[in-house]
Amino acid sequence: MINQRKWTWKQEVIAGLTTFFTMAYIMVVNPLILADAGLPFEQGFTATIIATVAGTLIMGLWANYPIAIAPAMGLNAYFAYSVVKAEGALTYTVAFSAVFVAGVVFVLLSLTPLRSKLIEVIPDNLKYAITAGIGLFITFIGLRLTGLVTDRPTNLVALGDLHSPQVVLALIGLGVTLVFLSLNLNGALFFGMVVTGLLACLNGQLTFEKGLISTPSLPNGLIVLSPIQAFSDVASYGLYAVVFSFLLVTLFDTTGTVLGVSRQAGLLVDNKLPQAERALVADSAATLIGSVFGTSPTSAYIESASGVAAGGRTGVTAVVVALLFGIAAFFGPLVGAVSGISAITSPALVVVGSMMLGNVRYIDWDAMDESFPAFLVIVSMPLTSSIATGIALGFISYPLMKVLKGKWREVHLLVYIFAILFIYQLAFLPH
Repeated sequence: MINQRKWTWKQEVIAGLTTFFTMAYIMVVNPLILADAGLPFEQGFTATIIATVAGTLIMGLWANYPIAIAPAMGLNAYFAYSVVKAEGALTYTVAFSAVFVAGVVFVLLSLTPLRSKLIEVIPDNLKYAITAGIGLFITFIGLRLTGLVTDRPTNLVALGDLHSPQVVLALIGLGVTLVFLSLNLNGALFFGMVVTGLLACLNGQLTFEKGLISTPSLPNGLIVLSPIQAFSDVASYGLYAVVFSFLLVTLFDTTGTVLGVSRQAGLLVDNKLPQAERALVADSAATLIGSVFGTSPTSAYIESASGVAAGGRTGVTAVVVALLFGIAAFFGPLVGAVSGISAITSPALVVVGSMMLGNVRYIDWDAMDESFPAFLVIVSMPLTSSIATGIALGFISYPLMKVLKGKWREVHLLVYIFAILFIYQLAFLPH
């Protein structure tokens, strides 16, 4: 199939470089978020790269698509804030057992027609709402980490101290990043972090006491040592809802991204994706591998669209991305120092959130039975600090609204089944 596409080595390498720089922020942001769950930054950094390299290589060498795989934004926040920190007695090692189990189930689903069937029956408006809701949640996290938003007892949140050096640096970093984005600069998020980092060096906020280069390390070794223990942890702590949430969010995120980027690259045949199962296995395998070393579920990255725009048409682009992430693994101290300054990294969260929120334009706002469930999903994710709760409320309200409108026949049986499962989750399982 590779020979049927118009490609050259030069354009594939350039596309790989473009995708890498566009999504390079994940090396800092992902371990930084996981560190809030107690995971050592070095562990999260190396695990992020291992999962990214593994998934992206599978995507490139086996599926032959110019799409990168890495730990998913949103799911890392769900892992850290809604799973580990929300449950006081739950450690991140137990939480990674849930990721591992989700990865096993995800691989099995990816090998069957069920996964594509599930995507077909879920209402489009809920798919758009899930992405937008996660975007708002990520934005809120970014604003909080920078200090632009702070807590207030009377009304929960308030504007932070605009005279704080960290807040000022964050505002400058956000402004620089937005300028780069407005200029359509490939890798705008990454270069925005670079410029902000240089400013942090000049004012003394950023120092490199541990140097710049070191051998990649996993301080805690392997996180998930035994599949039996992983399944036992899920059963012992009742993490079925967590596993279900990981599966559901990743299911929509990856499949939508793969189809969207493939459509942009002109790789669809009769509006279908050739070898779709291979592309879907790539991210599920990366989730499984990543959980063993210590990172949250992975997903196909929408930033891959920047590489496609630069000419990427084959798996060579993905292989280039994987190689660059492998090289970056040896710059752990540099990445670690940068991650300690929230003002450098958090503007990327805000911008990525704004990009994800763009999906609201596809929602049918004129039909209440379509728009209100989507609205519930979008607002409940940041307000409850729970992605799973947002999804649950959407899937419960959607069939309910259809029934009230007398349109119950328009809802697929699987959606009703999901609604019942979510009602059970909210009523009887931790969330």
